Amino acid sequence: MVAKKIEGIIPVMITPFVESGEIDYAGLERLIEWYIAKDSDALFAVCQSSEMQFLSIEERAALGRFVVKQAAGRVPVVVSGHISDDPYSQLEELTAAAGTGADGVVLVTNHLDPKNRGSKTFLGNLQWLLDRLPKEMPLGLYECPAPYRRLLSDDELRFCIDSGRFVLLKDVSCDLATVKRRVALTAGTPFAILNANAAIAYDAMKAGSRGFNGVFTNFHPDLYKWLYTSGTAHPALAEELSTFLVLAALSEAFGYPVLAKMYHQRIGTFASIKSRAMTFDVRERFWALDPILDKVVAGTEAMRARIAAL
Repeated sequence: MVAKKIEGIIPVMITPFVESGEIDYAGLERLIEWYIAKDSDALFAVCQSSEMQFLSIEERAALGRFVVKQAAGRVPVVVSGHISDDPYSQLEELTAAAGTGADGVVLVTNHLDPKNRGSKTFLGNLQWLLDRLPKEMPLGLYECPAPYRRLLSDDELRFCIDSGRFVLLKDVSCDLATVKRRVALTAGTPFAILNANAAIAYDAMKAGSRGFNGVFTNFHPDLYKWLYTSGTAHPALAEELSTFLVLAALSEAFGYPVLAKMYHQRIGTFASIKSRAMTFDVRERFWALDPILDKVVAGTEAMRARIAAL
């Protein structure tokens, strides 16, 4: 299997909707262009940030196809949409994802062991799918936190490395020691460990994580990119930027992914903050949401200016 490198700064894409609830494809086109203009290295479409659990299989396939077509080979695209526990439904979902033309299809670890029974169940279900999915399709793994966070054991990771089928893991361990161990296990292979936790982002990069794949790539992927590519050459600014990125990411708890949609509404990417995952009024629940977003935006622009002045 010859696959593109899928590493670096990889936004987990949000899905814009119009007020009536359908996917806003004009807004999605502008969003894809924004990700690419902000120096993203690849795109992860039809993921949890995309509200994949609330999209039909037809919508998931259409969404993936649209992202692949709009990206037009400028950056690699990986897709998921793996939300079922039944293996036959999973095969249907993953086959639809493979049919989008994406550069990789991402399997969600908790759906391979939905009742958390352990490695025997996980590996048995995984092998069943591997026997039926296109052999030429590069695969990824995502330790999605919903419906529960199922981390890979070292032995499970070795199995995936040895299969030669996998090119990435979206690591949600949120633990630097685990990231370092996984980096060591994948050394010398095409398999990229991509940390998704902002709290350890810079430390994970320095430890060999091949990029960043967290939710605040929807606000400032370019700042993560600078940290990844240039941080070690400017250590004082890198540490300051790393601290800002950690503190900014704490606001994820205040209504994400709607928070990210509010940001993109502000900058004109799309008009609506409609969400299928969050049907409540985020401003009513999180009273200081707009002032928080003001600070995130101001800090982002200040950091961009500091970097531009180097």
